[in-house]
Amino acid sequence: MEFQSNKLYPVPKVQSKNMKYAKLLLKNYAGNTSEDTAVHLYTFQNMILSNGYPQIANDLFHISVVEMHHLKLLGKTISLLGMSPEFITYNSDNKQYWSSKNVDYITSLKDILNLNIKQEQTAIQQYLEHYEIIKDPYIRNLLKRIIEDEKIHLEYFQKQLSILK
Repeated sequence: MEFQSNKLYPVPKVQSKNMKYAKLLLKNYAGNTSEDTAVHLYTFQNMILSNGYPQIANDLFHISVVEMHHLKLLGKTISLLGMSPEFITYNSDNKQYWSSKNVDYITSLKDILNLNIKQEQTAIQQYLEHYEIIKDPYIRNLLKRIIEDEKIHLEYFQKQLSILK
C-alpha cells in the first residue's frame, strides 16, 4: 500500500520572511500534534507491534518515513521564513521544547489505532487552520499537499481498526 499521494511535493519556497508564519508552522513541525511527534510515535509503535503484528508494524515504519519527509519540508520552509527549525513551539513568546512526553506509549493494537486516528484527525484540522491563516501561496500549496498524505494515513488506520473489530 502507498502511504502518500502520488502527486509531487512542492519545493519549499516562500514569498518573504514572516516570523508569524514560521511560529505557526513550528506547531506542525514540533508541537504536541506534529510531524516530529508522529515520527516518534509511529517508530515506537513499529517496535512494539513488530512481533505480534509484523505487517502493521512495517506499515507504521513506512508512514513514519512519510512523516519524516513532511518534517524536512516544514523545516526548510521555517528556515526560509527566517527562523531556525528548532524542535520548539511558542506559547506567547516563551519557547517550549519538543518532549517525548508528546508520545503516548500505549501498547494495545486497538488503542494504538484509535489514538492514531485521533492524531491524524487533529493534524489535518491543525493544517487546515494554518492553511486559512497563511496567505503565502507557496506555503499553502505545501500544506495542501501534506494534508493529502495525512488523509491517506487516516484512511489506513480507520481501515485497520474496522478489520480488527
